[in-house]
Amino acid sequence: MCGVVGIVGKSEVNLRLYDALTMLQHRGQDAAGIMTCKDGRIHQRKDVGLVRDVFHTRHMERLEGNMGIGHVRYPTAGSSGPALAQPFYVNSPYGICMAHNGNLTNSDALMEHLFRTDLRHVNTDSDSEVLLNIFAHELQLQRKMKPEATDIFATIRRVHRRCRGAYAAVGMIADYGVFAFRDPHGIRPLIVGRRETPAGKEYMVASESVALDVLGFEVERDVAPGEAIYIDAEGNFHSAQCADRPELSPCIFEQVYFARPDSIIDNIAVYKARLRMGEKLAERILAQRPDHDIDVVIPVPDTSRVSAQSMAEVLGVKFREGFMKNRYIGRTFIMPGQKQRKRSVRQKLNPIRLEFQGKNVMLVDDSIVRGTTSGEIIQMARDAGARKVYMASAAPPVRFPNVYGIDMPSAEELVAHNRTVDEIAEVIGADWLAYQELEDLVESAREGNRSIQRFDCAVFDGKYITGDVDRAYLDKLAAARNDSAKMAREARAVSEVVGLHNADAGSN
Repeated sequence: MCGVVGIVGKSEVNLRLYDALTMLQHRGQDAAGIMTCKDGRIHQRKDVGLVRDVFHTRHMERLEGNMGIGHVRYPTAGSSGPALAQPFYVNSPYGICMAHNGNLTNSDALMEHLFRTDLRHVNTDSDSEVLLNIFAHELQLQRKMKPEATDIFATIRRVHRRCRGAYAAVGMIADYGVFAFRDPHGIRPLIVGRRETPAGKEYMVASESVALDVLGFEVERDVAPGEAIYIDAEGNFHSAQCADRPELSPCIFEQVYFARPDSIIDNIAVYKARLRMGEKLAERILAQRPDHDIDVVIPVPDTSRVSAQSMAEVLGVKFREGFMKNRYIGRTFIMPGQKQRKRSVRQKLNPIRLEFQGKNVMLVDDSIVRGTTSGEIIQMARDAGARKVYMASAAPPVRFPNVYGIDMPSAEELVAHNRTVDEIAEVIGADWLAYQELEDLVESAREGNRSIQRFDCAVFDGKYITGDVDRAYLDKLAAARNDSAKMAREARAVSEVVGLHNADAGSN
């Protein structure tokens, strides 16, 4: 899961791109990058780290131009390290850069075809670089001295025919304009906004509406599944449907966890969807245990807070903040190695003993993935004096890996894989465990946009909507995503960073 942004303005866009990436930081904390264009030259700055650490004054001063794109990276396919920071760039044709959110499920086949048929070299194992080279190759086939909107759309039509999986991309063609497109299922989010200035209209594309809001852009609409947009350097807006059979099937985990609650995605207010999740979960608890003895509902910060509030209201019990969060620790479910995750949980959350002592506590989390974090939090509640510790998940059991851009572990490392709810409760140490029903989760989101007939719920039901995910693919994914593989990649990334730093020191 990553965050992307693109702006075509009437003045310098560097600071606005920086601010937009800051608002999208929750979507990726591994690396950040910005590319801008002025007088036909592309200027760039990208590196591993948070936005505030990657960009300093000297970097911002070099990012000149009235149009540009940006990216915050969360590693899924491929490894981690400076070489994987986006946007990526190719010099032919024209000079093109691209930032991508999602995951191509046929990237291996595409990479082979790029090398043997398209005669293009891909320098990393990133599917984002594959997507960029596919786009560049198809655009070169248009054989135009100056690309027009129709050429961009013809190119993206061919991209859709070659690429499978989830992708929401923004790109820039040196001196010509910014383009963006979304996969035919609309799995990953992408939204476009407009702002009126004395000099004319400015346009912005981003992963979430919150980035547009903060920069004063008025939301125009979501980019439709399969649609492409192109804003030329003069600020003219063009759009076209480029897929043969588009069908909006967005990832429901955006509503559960990834998106900020103040965002609106595919016309669904994330905040209201999470309120409904809490209400439906409370109704399920009341149906199962009408005589419950819950004294207090406590959220696991931060993404479960909204659901926990509405849940407490329906249950008729107190809502309390029982954990204080250290906001300088990253999201723990993506960290490799159980020891590292356990250490991070203890550093990330600290219980307020007053809210636990002698009480029957209902902890609410947005979801339970490996169960490692949940087990640690439950033990922390007991250590703080809780008499009983119950747990509720605003999402159903996560039983299958995600292949569309969320770095969930292999199926064998998911706590719900091949376990009953009672067995999961025993593993994580809960006195009782309640899960959301999948039908209720879907209804919680769909109530915000009745036109959506289907969501991507593969992590819950194992039904991969692109239709190209088989056992061989999942086995290969499991080998790449297990903890030992992640630890090895992390070690290589650290070595790469140290090598770069030593080289810099030597040159000085």
